[in-house]
Amino acid sequence: MRIETERLIIRSIQKGDEKLLADMAKDGSFSELGFDADCSEWIDEWINEAIKLSEADDPRADYICSIICLKDDERVIGTVGNTYYEDTGKIGICYGIGAEYRQHGLATEAVRAYLEYFFQHYDEKEIIATILDENIASCKTAEKAGFKLLDTRMYKDIYDEEERLYHFYSASK
Repeated sequence: MRIETERLIIRSIQKGDEKLLADMAKDGSFSELGFDADCSEWIDEWINEAIKLSEADDPRADYICSIICLKDDERVIGTVGNTYYEDTGKIGICYGIGAEYRQHGLATEAVRAYLEYFFQHYDEKEIIATILDENIASCKTAEKAGFKLLDTRMYKDIYDEEERLYHFYSASK
């Protein structure tokens, strides 16, 4: 998969992305995606799984992770993709941008491009976003990219130890 926007390239995950993702995770950039400062201990195995899931290309299987790069030098700056929520039976978008690349509209650009790709590539009518209440920047990104707020409620995501307050968004064809 390869998507090009004005400033970005969004491509399939590949071997060699491990160190870059692990380095970005050290500042907490991907904590909501399940990456922590110690992810370098398990990221090789995760990359292998992510490549297999990407090749299978089934958004309802588990997750599909793509890499966001700057177009001018192909520097890796984040991830965008989807995950399947077994508890809701819905597909959700996942995205994260390294701290130094925030507040430049890059996440919104990536999410918009991924949404367009998602609806063209898959026979799906909806994709959701579940965003922690305190993650105001991510809520703004989702809204700017075209997601509509549906609900705010307590929810326990896969990486949460207990229920937390989440905003539930939806985008549709």
